[in-house]
Amino acid sequence: ACFAEVFADGGDGGGTGACLALAGQALRQRGEEGRALLWVQDEASIRLCGRPYRPGLPSSLRHRILHVAVKTPADALFALEEGLRCRDLACVLGEIAGNPAALSFTASRRLALAAEKHGSLLFLLRHDARADLSAARLRWRMRSAPSALSPWDRAAPGRPVWAAELFRARAHAPGE
Repeated sequence: ACFAEVFADGGDGGGTGACLALAGQALRQRGEEGRALLWVQDEASIRLCGRPYRPGLPSSLRHRILHVAVKTPADALFALEEGLRCRDLACVLGEIAGNPAALSFTASRRLALAAEKHGSLLFLLRHDARADLSAARLRWRMRSAPSALSPWDRAAPGRPVWAAELFRARAHAPGE
């Protein structure tokens, strides 16, 4: 079980891609690659970064995503907590913009306890937010970085690259 909070600046989608990469790696390690993933977005994060574009996702993930769009951060927190309790989901990914009052330390503690109790993975992506108090076990800062050069065409973009900083973790040393 894990509750990771990821902070991403701007609407470049760098945090979303990084969260999907982290979730995919965690699911491969747990042997749960074939199970469904719940993706919850509040209205402000949809406005900032857009909805998931299924054809742009890896083919192994396209048919397994359950997308939930909610109006308020409070509704997003409710959906995330309910998703963590569902044993048929492999992972829960949430996107919340800014620092809403609904996402207090108590709310993050509820998410952490639900993830631990039910053995679930939760990645909470925070767009344009400050790192306030949180019960998240891992806290990251992510941003897009220039892509690597394509081996076949120098003018084409290569594989996506992220700059990541782990700035708080209970069992790991901070690092980039």
